[in-house]
Amino acid sequence: MTTTHEHVELVAALVRLLETRVLDPLEILLSSDELLTPIKARLRVEAEVWAAQLLGRDQRQAALTAARLIAVLFPGDEPFDPPEQWWRTPLGRAVARGAGHPAKEAVSFATAGAMLGITRQGVHDLVKRGKLDRHPDGGVTTGSIHARLNRPKESAQ
Repeated sequence: MTTTHEHVELVAALVRLLETRVLDPLEILLSSDELLTPIKARLRVEAEVWAAQLLGRDQRQAALTAARLIAVLFPGDEPFDPPEQWWRTPLGRAVARGAGHPAKEAVSFATAGAMLGITRQGVHDLVKRGKLDRHPDGGVTTGSIHARLNRPKESAQ
């Protein structure tokens, strides 16, 4: 269950990203701000919807929304592989919980810690206790990270 604070924080982060990565380039290209005003207003409304989808219970919808946002906000020719610190952002946390890592079967202990919001040592401890799965090629499986982020809070031990 997510909190209102998490939702508000994610909406604000999405609006900042949309302004920086979508609206600012359009403003540079277009000579009239009047064209952007309705788009800005619509993107703010959509950010609310996307945040609700990313934080909602429907894992399929969260994954689809995450994929759409990542494709638009972080375009590139290579699979999306954000730096460790990205997972500590509101969008990174929402993507980790809702979709897991979009492009990897396993990540390093440090990245797993960032995705989980804990230290690398904390990840080592969870692997040792069988709470996270070690990948045969090294690191931690993204599936086990995703499962841990989505477990019921009562069984948090």
